Formats: sequence, C-alpha cells, structure tokens
Amino acid sequence: MTKNNEVVASYGKLASRVAHMAELARARQWGQLPELEASCAATVNELKAMTAADQLEAHELELVRALVEGIRKDQDEVCRLVKVQLEFLMTRMAQMQRSTDLNRAYGLSA
Repeated sequence: MTKNNEVVASYGKLASRVAHMAELARARQWGQLPELEASCAATVNELKAMTAADQLEAHELELVRALVEGIRKDQDEVCRLVKVQLEFLMTRMAQMQRSTDLNRAYGLSA
C-alpha cells in the first residue's frame, strides 16, 4: 500500500469508527464509547505521524475532505448526545443527594 493510500485508508478507518460511535450514542450504549474513542485517538496519532497529506493527489484530497466532513458531523452528534446524557446524570445525582439530605434531616436514613 502506498503512503497516500495509507493516509486515505486511515481517514476511512477513523470515519467508520466515529460513525459507529454516533450509532452507539443514538442507541444509548455508552459503555462501548470509551474503547472506540481510544481507538480513534490511536488512528489520529497514526495520521499525525504520516506526512503524505500535502502530497495527496487531487482526487485523494477530495476523498479525505469528504471523510473529514463526515467525521466532524458524527463527532458533533456524539458530543451533543453525550452532553445530554451527562446533564441527565448530573440532575439525577443532585436529586438523589437532596433525597439523602432530607432523609438524614428527618432521621429516615438507615
């Protein structure tokens, strides 16, 4: 595989993984996201080590641009969905803390 093909393939791999993260986030399957995120970070590090990006042919550059656009879209969706979940969890934890505090105040705690 040529260096250019490796670059394009790595962007394709990254796009696929981020799209899968978006699917998991939509399905609220949060437990699998950290492993995929680590895999994405490793792929990004591989891409940083490659220096062929400025040497890509025009058609390869267009393909990479399209992949990056999809990655950004999916990444934005993952971030939005994770933020909603975190806000829900923080609200739920605050409710539980208030309940615990009230139970202690009225001597209802075990």
